[in-house]
Amino acid sequence: MIKGRLIKGIGGFYYVETADGAYECKARGIFRKKKITPLVGDVVSISLNENAENTIDEIYERKNSLVRPPLANLDQLFVVSSVIDPKFNNTVVDRIIAIAEYKKIEPVVVITKIDLDSSYKKYYDIYFKAGFKVILCDNLKGSGAEQIKPMLKDKISAFTGNTGVGKSSLLNAVDSNLLIETGETSKKLGRGRHTTRQCQLYNVAGGYVADTPGFSSLDFERCERIMKEDLPYCFREFLPYIDSCKFSTNCSHINDKGCAVVRAVNDGAISSERHDSYVQLYNEVKDIKQWQMK
Repeated sequence: MIKGRLIKGIGGFYYVETADGAYECKARGIFRKKKITPLVGDVVSISLNENAENTIDEIYERKNSLVRPPLANLDQLFVVSSVIDPKFNNTVVDRIIAIAEYKKIEPVVVITKIDLDSSYKKYYDIYFKAGFKVILCDNLKGSGAEQIKPMLKDKISAFTGNTGVGKSSLLNAVDSNLLIETGETSKKLGRGRHTTRQCQLYNVAGGYVADTPGFSSLDFERCERIMKEDLPYCFREFLPYIDSCKFSTNCSHINDKGCAVVRAVNDGAISSERHDSYVQLYNEVKDIKQWQMK
């Protein structure tokens, strides 16, 4: 039995990195019976067999997992959004952040193309004030990547951002060996335009970075939902106020009488933009029952 990290899975074969190297494995049938699928990022135990396929025998408890992309045990998620072309979208960014918080993944906000529009200062203030690490990327000066690189050490990280925000350029600046082309196609993977795409972990700057083709806000919108009872706790700047609401057990934190969160918004302690995003997300799930989520 050897312990390792699952770094790639394709066509029923899994590749596990151990202290002695990487091994191709198949999952034992017991996982299929239990309807458990090994995920990239899993910590596993494997058996090496001379005259048969190597097998994954145990999947250790996950601290989190995502449906799409299928990843486990993420430490941090870099939410990449450009200030312009395409324009910064608070609601999209806040939706991703909320799900990251719900999954116990540390979100990092990355704002690109700041050389093209000075309105980035407004967005920086919103997220810095809310308690997030915010990184500014100047395309002309090539700045930003040098702040990200040391943050990757000993972590499993993923980058998400819609088409055109500069995610590929940013990843190339972090590690030029990745050689990611425009359109999220990686030469290092040997992918072509028509080849099958899958998640894979790469060793970058002393940690792992997940190569996740097409990883955008749509993945979260389609695959991840937060119940209305949990949503307030996914906005970290709400936390000091939630228990101070007059009717704390059933306060929606929208326009309720005696709501400490709303009062904090009116006082400027919580940004109105973040609260607007919360209201939109709340209205999307307010009528969904727990049994409908299964």
